[in-house]
Amino acid sequence: MTLTRTQVRELLDRHGIHPKRSLGQNFVVEPNTVRRIAELAGVGPGDRVVEIGPGVGSLTLALADTGASVTAVEIDEALVGVLAEVMAGPGAGRDVRIVHADAMEVDWDSVLYAGPGGGDLGDGNWTLVANLPYNVSVPLVCDLLDDVPAIGKMVVMVQKEVAERLVAGPGDDAYGLPSVKVAYHAVGRLVGRVPPSVFLPRPNVDSALVEVVRRPVPAVDADPGRLFALVRAGFGQRRKMLRRSLAGLVDEAAIVAAGVDPTERAEQLGLAQWAALAEAPGPVGATS
Repeated sequence: MTLTRTQVRELLDRHGIHPKRSLGQNFVVEPNTVRRIAELAGVGPGDRVVEIGPGVGSLTLALADTGASVTAVEIDEALVGVLAEVMAGPGAGRDVRIVHADAMEVDWDSVLYAGPGGGDLGDGNWTLVANLPYNVSVPLVCDLLDDVPAIGKMVVMVQKEVAERLVAGPGDDAYGLPSVKVAYHAVGRLVGRVPPSVFLPRPNVDSALVEVVRRPVPAVDADPGRLFALVRAGFGQRRKMLRRSLAGLVDEAAIVAAGVDPTERAEQLGLAQWAALAEAPGPVGATS
């Protein structure tokens, strides 16, 4: 089971809750959409799922009904109570743990270890499924890829422009640091479009579903600190040629020696080329 638009409105009205723009709160109120997301996540009995920003629990219900163990991380204290009420409703007995925390600051090892089916945090044992607000979606996905190897797969609903940034390739308008970060750690792809009509309140933008599957090891063997210092510098001045944007990090002769044209711009380089530049001679001490 899950929640309809009418049920979500009733819950919010009864608890005196108004969606907070500052938290990017747009609740999914279309049952078929949350069932579709749960199906795309491919989770079931024995699987461990972490959901960020569960809101009133529409997606949480769909995930729990697959038989998976769910840890729901919610920043809004008012919604924590609503979520607990919904999980205790018809069909109670679901394996759901609610954590009141800011996903951008929480100690993920503690959250995932203590969650349903906790214990072994082995790499890749968790699936993240979430409807992420625009203001945190890119840094959150990148931080989790960098720092939380226990999460092996993500299925996230984000603003369409954000989705394009996460999965873009060289030459694409949306290609940038997040695209390179995803390519380094994982394989990302668009798996669906989501119209504004499924949300309450209705946003002014389209959304999309992105699947990110972590690689067993990074795609290239390069020092990540050096690699992403270069990527950050390159895209920080993306209209400039590499010989200008990377000045002070890699000199022009080293760029040529790495097999890269110094007159190219950051948006033209694939991950392998960035890795070659990271191996090129240059000032030490660059960090991610």
